[in-house]
Amino acid sequence: MQPPDTLCYYLFMDLLLTILTLIILLFSIIIHEISHGTAAYYLGDPTAKMEGRLSLNPLKHLDPVGSILLPLFLMMLGGPVIGWAKPVPINPAYFRDKRWGDLKVSLAGPASNFALALIFGLIIRFIPLPTGFIEIAVIVVTYNIALAIFNLIPLPPLDGSHILFSLLPSSFDGLKIFLSQWGFVVLIFIIFLVPDSLNWIFTVAEKFLYLFLK
Repeated sequence: MQPPDTLCYYLFMDLLLTILTLIILLFSIIIHEISHGTAAYYLGDPTAKMEGRLSLNPLKHLDPVGSILLPLFLMMLGGPVIGWAKPVPINPAYFRDKRWGDLKVSLAGPASNFALALIFGLIIRFIPLPTGFIEIAVIVVTYNIALAIFNLIPLPPLDGSHILFSLLPSSFDGLKIFLSQWGFVVLIFIIFLVPDSLNWIFTVAEKFLYLFLK
């Protein structure tokens, strides 16, 4: 049995790691949403900018389900934590690129997470850092890859649904309507009722991380 002081230390470190992970996840999600809004802005849509969504202020991006309930639920299960923020308002009518504008905006979010993971992965690989900073970089890489992959799932409200809708021909309008109506329900069902449904995402993220740890 561990002495009380040692036990308290490990409990404190576990709590600190949990808080740090949640902070990293939150700001990774915020950067993801800002990237959507920024891409839309450069395509001619000022909506996100006018509504103050190109901001690092977490209060402007929190979603009751994706930012609070889902992470808390996954934490209670003791598994990996994932989530999403309130979608950035986009008005495709402003887009200069009417054909591919929505696709470009949808890809910008996951691309920002892949970019963050790559930057911190290269830091791990090539820059000698204290152990504490390496641990932070590992969390950044793991959760940004997981967040990017998670958002590429083709179910609303995730980016993958917008990407899919942009690529499908009009003959698949029935599928688009079905996913628009029921995709979120399917997503929630999978996350909350299918055990370990997110584990494969983190398995892929860890394999990506190992590329920089060799």
